[in-house]
Amino acid sequence: MRLLSVNLARPHSGDHTDSPSGVTGIDKRPTDAPVAVAAPGPKGVGGSALAGDVIGDMRHHGGDHQAVYAYAREDLDAWERDLGRELPAGVFGENLTTSGVDVNGALIGERWRVGPDVVLEVSCARIPCRTFAGWLGEEKWVRRFTRAAVPGAYLRVIEPGEIRAGDRIEILHRPDHEVSVSFLFRALTTERELLPRTLAAGEALPPEARAQALAYLEKIEEAGKVERAAERAS
Repeated sequence: MRLLSVNLARPHSGDHTDSPSGVTGIDKRPTDAPVAVAAPGPKGVGGSALAGDVIGDMRHHGGDHQAVYAYAREDLDAWERDLGRELPAGVFGENLTTSGVDVNGALIGERWRVGPDVVLEVSCARIPCRTFAGWLGEEKWVRRFTRAAVPGAYLRVIEPGEIRAGDRIEILHRPDHEVSVSFLFRALTTERELLPRTLAAGEALPPEARAQALAYLEKIEEAGKVERAAERAS
């Protein structure tokens, strides 16, 4: 398992961004230089964990739980066959293009060592947005990407350091639960009934995902109370 490329943004303005500044950082290109990685801080404050990278819309991207975005070269290759076009590393807006890593099968809370120093923890799944759809220019892209359920993984920074293309990736810790990146993605999008089961990820589950799971549980419990009340009345 290795890091195929490290990709940094080439920020530019465009019609497909909801950023207040009108600037998007989704256009990421590989760099051969070593890149410093450090925890970026809360959402809306620090942006990306990679030095030299840019987050265009920090209302919805970046911050501690979305500090680094990884996508597997194998999944890009599958999309190339599906779309009939070349997809270079970084085109999905990923910071890390990996080789040999089951990114979507990674578990929430799973920890990777990248290179000699950096430790990252799998945090959540990427949810497609209008910026992504506009950038790719594919018809009904959000729907197609969602249906495929291979969203790639956001990671948080546990130990800072430097990374570069070619670095080895090692799995240091794999939690004992079922909540993979793909599982969480489906729970948050097309299979909401899975949401309660995502709570098995414990403290590794990001606050926004936890809030959705708890709200879904509350809705189910409330519906159960209504149903039981109706049964008693009858």
